[in-house]
Amino acid sequence: MDIQTGIIIPEILPYLVALLALLVVWQYYQMQILKGRILAVDIFDRSGVRMYLFIVPADKSTCTICREAHGKALLPSVVAKKQFIPLRGRCTNPMGCGGLLVGIYGAWPEARHVVERLRTAKTTGTVQLTGPELSALINGPWERSISAAADRVAVHMLEAMVVEESKPDTAMVNYRYVIEQAQEMRHLHFVVPAYFRLVELLTRQGRFRDVIDLIGQFESRYKDRHAGPYLPTETQRGLMSIKKSRLAVQLKPAQ
Repeated sequence: MDIQTGIIIPEILPYLVALLALLVVWQYYQMQILKGRILAVDIFDRSGVRMYLFIVPADKSTCTICREAHGKALLPSVVAKKQFIPLRGRCTNPMGCGGLLVGIYGAWPEARHVVERLRTAKTTGTVQLTGPELSALINGPWERSISAAADRVAVHMLEAMVVEESKPDTAMVNYRYVIEQAQEMRHLHFVVPAYFRLVELLTRQGRFRDVIDLIGQFESRYKDRHAGPYLPTETQRGLMSIKKSRLAVQLKPAQ
């Protein structure tokens, strides 16, 4: 009788191997935390919003109330409160200053530092960033962070609004990117403001044909006159239509 011999693997061995692998991953994760590359929560909530930034465009018509709130960082728990407003008072601009809350996860070092400051400021949940601090956050290595895909559209919107005055061409490129790429629910409310800011910048440069084409694109995109949180209001539609009509008359050759 032939006796077959072989190695008997205990049933518990695969579980021990899996446990060992988990321990190795956990040790690596702890090392990354100690080196400051990730926060302890990064792996578990990387798809969420960890802070909001209130931004107003670099426009001469921006009122003092909105201007002083520019660059304010806020925890999501603050923004979620009833009757929340990021301003200390009411905007005094009859047409509105175009302030916008931009939510990001922020897994790159400069953004993580702001998140840590916010978590320390538990009583208010807000931090006022200076101009250089805001620029450092936007210019940080966000594209190499684990939140790059989630934050890409938001960072383009932030940069566009911050550099309108100093780098208008860069701002316009970013606004076009937002208009074309914003698809997630939390980014859709950027699109209408991006159209308006792009129209404003093109108008400043005297590129009136481009303005008319852009407004035509806007009207085609929002041809269905429904109301909604991410859709233009009737007032906004009217302003675009008036702008387009005036420029068309202005560019019409003299008879």
